[in-house]
Amino acid sequence: MIASKRDERAYADTPLADEVVRRILDAGRLSGSSQNKQRWEFVLVTDARSRLADAVYAPENVRTAALVVAIVGDAGAFDVGRCSQNMMLAAWDQGVVSCPNGTRDTDAAAAICGGEVRMILSFGYPARPRDPASRTPDEWSARANRRPLDELVRTV
Repeated sequence: MIASKRDERAYADTPLADEVVRRILDAGRLSGSSQNKQRWEFVLVTDARSRLADAVYAPENVRTAALVVAIVGDAGAFDVGRCSQNMMLAAWDQGVVSCPNGTRDTDAAAAICGGEVRMILSFGYPARPRDPASRTPDEWSARANRRPLDELVRTV
């Protein structure tokens, strides 16, 4: 349930199954993009993880993740956002938590990943167990630190 999805930065030391990784990546592949151009590639960061961690604002997110995906290419911000959210929601559906990571050193990230890095996503099983079914969607919504819907919606 989408209402229970939160960004998470603490990962268990458990690898992700290949099939789970494939589902996450395929969700990104299937996301919409401007004119269906898909001007991106997904770079799985393994050997260079420590170096890439030094290029983001919260290095431990990358260092401790079971999976790090850099979205690289010429895709616009809107398309990258759609792609990222698809991957993170697909992960959540598989019991995997995730977090987008801000890039502090874009030149270093580009050198490591072989092109302009549009987004760095970290994934892993949660360090603390999560139970999305423990609350209803309305209960999750009420617990979220978000502005009320009636403050965000207007009719013209």
